[in-house]
Amino acid sequence: MPPPLILPSLVLAKSQDRGWGVFAGGPISRGTTIELSPVLVMSAEARSLLDQTLLHDYIFEWGRYKEQCCLALGYISVYNHSYFSNCEYEMDYMEQTIAIKTVRDIQAGEELLINYNGDWNNPKKLWFEVK
Repeated sequence: MPPPLILPSLVLAKSQDRGWGVFAGGPISRGTTIELSPVLVMSAEARSLLDQTLLHDYIFEWGRYKEQCCLALGYISVYNHSYFSNCEYEMDYMEQTIAIKTVRDIQAGEELLINYNGDWNNPKKLWFEVK
């Protein structure tokens, strides 16, 4: 398993009304990989158990057909969601990693956000918003 790569200028801090979040400690250029983290891949059976716990909110669907789940190491599970995110994530199933990359220039102090749908601009409602 490769060691995590986390841009040294990233800062963990409380995010308004969202618990913890990841913030830029300085300006970051568009297209910068700010984190590359290994993941712990788990079976569908394990996911059904995790879905009954608080960890449900921190795991990612995993695999081509989303038949598994994973827990990402590093800061990955702490990035908050936005439909207008400034970062995107990419899963590498062979290497068992998730990378976070900026989709626009980021200012110092700005919260780094991903779209939990996978595509940085996907407007599909998420599980916690569907009523």
